[in-house]
Amino acid sequence: MSSPRKTLPGTDQPPAPDHAAPAAPEDVHAEDVHTEDVHPVDESRPLGRILLFGIQHVLVMAATPISAIFLMSAALRLDAGLTVNLLSAAFVLSGVGSLIQSLGPWRFGPRLPFVMLPGGAPLILFIAIAEQHGLPTAVGAVLLTALFTFVALPLFSRLLAYFPALVIGTMIVIVGVNLVKVGAVLVTGRPGEPGFADPVNLGLGMATIGFTVLFYLLFTGVLRQLAVMLGLLAGTALAAALGHIDLDRAAEGGLFGLPELLPFGSPQFNLLAALPLMLYSLASMAEATGQTVINAEAVGKEIDRRTTVPRTIRGDALTSLFGGFFGLPLMVTSGENIGIVRVTGVRSRFVTAAAGVVLIAIGFLAPVTRAISVIPAAVIGGTAMVVFAVITVLGVQMLGRSDLDRHTHTFVCAVALALGLLPILIPGVYAGFPPNARILLESGVAVGAFVAVVLNILFHHVRPRLTARPASSRPEGDR
Repeated sequence: MSSPRKTLPGTDQPPAPDHAAPAAPEDVHAEDVHTEDVHPVDESRPLGRILLFGIQHVLVMAATPISAIFLMSAALRLDAGLTVNLLSAAFVLSGVGSLIQSLGPWRFGPRLPFVMLPGGAPLILFIAIAEQHGLPTAVGAVLLTALFTFVALPLFSRLLAYFPALVIGTMIVIVGVNLVKVGAVLVTGRPGEPGFADPVNLGLGMATIGFTVLFYLLFTGVLRQLAVMLGLLAGTALAAALGHIDLDRAAEGGLFGLPELLPFGSPQFNLLAALPLMLYSLASMAEATGQTVINAEAVGKEIDRRTTVPRTIRGDALTSLFGGFFGLPLMVTSGENIGIVRVTGVRSRFVTAAAGVVLIAIGFLAPVTRAISVIPAAVIGGTAMVVFAVITVLGVQMLGRSDLDRHTHTFVCAVALALGLLPILIPGVYAGFPPNARILLESGVAVGAFVAVVLNILFHHVRPRLTARPASSRPEGDR
């Protein structure tokens, strides 16, 4: 699953580990012991072992592209053939992005063990733009945003002060709530439509969540990290036993398949429609900064943020640019694989590069993508609810590090949450507004981020300068 990046440099970044690098497990083999002149991140290992560790990363992360494409397909009512094509593209581009970030060709990629995935807030914004302006315009928005990221990158460091953990944490909470709602719709269906709240679908969704909880309760270590994927497989097995899977469709077609270029036709470019994604890209660049720092700390490698962070952001933008031509939303780096790095003690970036190769292979193997495509929406929805609820928790954790005891911080967070959650909790609240205004107002993520940024600037940058007097101090109640 894909999680949002958790920190920002210069704000509320978690302390570095007490040791330079995570300790390796006791059963590490002799060939895993690194030499003094080669950092463990840059070490190679026997191909068989690298591939095995890479497959492990894929198993943990595979639920995210599956959930993302199924959410996209269900929300936009795409046919089965197009869903399989997009799923294939998602795996291939996830693999390409992982290779770019792990190997770091030229000035792209930080050469750290990163995996790239679709999903999160960019997916929701892509769906919103597609619903309002059509899929070609949504694809154009992705391409414009990727190019905008390259243009804005040189000025990015000047904006960091306006995206502290208070702003990012508020935005992540809104993202999480929105995604949980989207996942729940896969289980329940849409109100007023045939089959809404069907007991069988509700049972499959709840059973999938139950299986996930059971696996997380019983297992430890790596198996516990696989609880989400195991829950998805168990829910699918239950659906098959109940006769809710069309296995004939999985057997149709050939052995290999290629993602289709421009599956929605030629992209259409609408700058106003792309604004929500562009606004998100600014926050995403800030998140990428913290994510790169966390990853470097996890593997015990010292980095120069001024050069390494831009490489991560360029890798994100380049992969998103490629993905846009295959009908995908923005691609982002994921930090969930860091947990596996800590458990195994294997910090080599060549492991995540191997994961990238495996992801590409999955994308080209048509039977695998077709088999995945027959998983019932209710099972995917149950998995997605758990996966995306974690995003909400991460946002709450970030807000917990944002000194909410300060009254102004609480006020900024409250107002941003109120306005950001309004279009999510009350769909159609802005139905009477012009279409171009609705595309912004109906994006709770964009509204919440914008409000949080503006209020943060007013309270923590403008107001202190206006109220500063040589012979007076700020009242205690305004702190």
